[in-house]
Amino acid sequence: MGNYLRKEKDVTLMLEKKKELVEGYKRHPTDTGSPEVQIAILSERIRYLTEHFKTHIKDHHSRRGLLKLVGQRRHLLDYLKAKNVERYRTIIQRLGIRK
Repeated sequence: MGNYLRKEKDVTLMLEKKKELVEGYKRHPTDTGSPEVQIAILSERIRYLTEHFKTHIKDHHSRRGLLKLVGQRRHLLDYLKAKNVERYRTIIQRLGIRK
């Protein structure tokens, strides 16, 4: 029973974080799916998994998921760069993706 409660708490925290990201990156009041919002959510999941691998080094199944997330984010960034370079530059600066 203890694991169930912990997982429920984790899900609640993830949902709250997702709402914060949508609020921070939306382009208009009803926006939930613009490339900027999607990239921000993917970046947060990538950061979480990166931290996860510092303690769970042999978790190769999750590592594959991480690689898929990185590829998905890369695709969205390429799309945004082709559509609007200024929005692309803004999002990578805000998220600190490029060095």
